[in-house]
Amino acid sequence: MSSGDILCQSNSCINGNPSSKLECPTCSKLGIKGSLFCGQECFKANCSCLTTKTHKLIHDLATGKTPNGPGKDGSYDPFPTFNYAGALRPVYPLSPRRQVPAHIKRPDYAESGIPMTEVRKASQPPRCLNTEEQEKMRTVCRMAREVLDIAASHIRPGVTTDYIDEIVHNATIERNAYPSPLNYREFPKSVCTSINETICHGIPDRRELLDGDIVNVDVTVFYDGYHGDVNETYPVGKVDEDSLKLMRAARRSLDEAIKLCKPGALFRDLGKAIEPIARASQCAVVRQYTGHGINDLFHCNPNIPHYAKNKATGTMKAGMCFTIEPMLNLGTNWDVYHWPDNWTATTVDGKRSAQFEETLLITETGVEILTGGKPREDLT
Repeated sequence: MSSGDILCQSNSCINGNPSSKLECPTCSKLGIKGSLFCGQECFKANCSCLTTKTHKLIHDLATGKTPNGPGKDGSYDPFPTFNYAGALRPVYPLSPRRQVPAHIKRPDYAESGIPMTEVRKASQPPRCLNTEEQEKMRTVCRMAREVLDIAASHIRPGVTTDYIDEIVHNATIERNAYPSPLNYREFPKSVCTSINETICHGIPDRRELLDGDIVNVDVTVFYDGYHGDVNETYPVGKVDEDSLKLMRAARRSLDEAIKLCKPGALFRDLGKAIEPIARASQCAVVRQYTGHGINDLFHCNPNIPHYAKNKATGTMKAGMCFTIEPMLNLGTNWDVYHWPDNWTATTVDGKRSAQFEETLLITETGVEILTGGKPREDLT
């Protein structure tokens, strides 16, 4: 063996690490010399592209990346030692807080981050809105749907969720409205964007959407003293069959729950409509997050669980406004895993999650979907 020969780089080579010529293709493209293996078995067992993270560090260093983020553009993972459940990572730094023009009416938490009125009224029963208040809810909910549809039109591979946040923010203030999530309990952005394994409350950042991702966009708008809340989960490019199945089950479960809504209906019965649809699609219903009352308060009674055999109390009455927003996870695990940012909630096993939400008004004869939009072809 000459001194110029390179041995197989596998730590577990069964051939005794002989002189080798099978090169890692990524290393070859990057101009990295010496990443050679004696055969396909050793290559597959050791090349990070296929199985492990160790060798991939070489690729990352060569391209200016680090284990905590892309690197060259100054971005990073703010929680480098956190044990993430799936492949998704936050990409910081976040963009600066977006500004709202001074003339736009704000909710009470806009500056302090604390929804004092909401806290003070937390124990009050659901209230029924009068005719004037119902009309205000119709107006703000139409706005919320418009903003969501605008944001959705920009979803494609290569777009960042921070850009979606900018779209939502600008569309909201153009309507002389306030983006309700902004500084609600110190949430830093104007919309929630939840990708793949994120169940809810994802913070928009610099990560680009990838072909095959799914992303939930959760828009809430505050206008003339009232909030309108709506969300949908969208495919990014071409997604796999499991993702389509998940999104369709989440949408169908919401639609079936809405069909039950009318004066006298029990809030606890909504889960009976949602959970069988989830189970039939091999999905689990998240239990930690609920639908909620909404009016001049962002969140208030009633709380509306989405799973069967829940203990929710109360009946629907004409004039009540609330959301139904089932969150479904692929598989059988409904539990939630939180990132250290105090907001992002993901599945515990890294499997995907999808959610759909509408704001509803109970009428004398049934229910009105205040945030209703056009049917989507990809969900049929």
